[in-house]
Amino acid sequence: MKNKYIAPLLIGAGIAFILSSCKSTIPKKAVAVTNFDKAKYLGKWFEIARLDYKWEKNLNNVTAEYSLKEDGTIKVDNRGYNVKKDKWEESIGKAKFVKKDNVGMLKVSFFGPFYSGYNVIAIDPDYKYALVAGESLKYMWILSREKTIPESVKADYLIKAQKIGYTISDLVWVEHDKAN
Repeated sequence: MKNKYIAPLLIGAGIAFILSSCKSTIPKKAVAVTNFDKAKYLGKWFEIARLDYKWEKNLNNVTAEYSLKEDGTIKVDNRGYNVKKDKWEESIGKAKFVKKDNVGMLKVSFFGPFYSGYNVIAIDPDYKYALVAGESLKYMWILSREKTIPESVKADYLIKAQKIGYTISDLVWVEHDKAN
């Protein structure tokens, strides 16, 4: 008799897992940029710093290129040089706006229906530098249109990240020493 409950229980657990994997969130103290201009955000960005995680482990020379797709989603093309494997790696995904397309709160997927939060929480008026929060305090990126970032912008972003709760001493500072 107990076996009749196993299948529904497993199906329910699977659905709960999928729904929790698809939600897009933002850390409690973080706020996504409003009056966000997606057209100005498109193009190539250099990763200046990140909180490391398994998909970017051992990568330097990391870039992200964003382009608008016909269906209104954004193509995400991430590239980086794996220093351990001595080769370039690339991941292509897509991003969608969570609310309105003028709020810097997006969700990104590189694996089918599974999305993760991508929140632009600071950006300069010229869209040259950005601070991006993931869905939790485990994910954060500092981006620039150039391979470097001014010390004043870096300091401002680090203060903001620390106030949100990020452990900035854990940041990996990305080297840009190869053509990408």
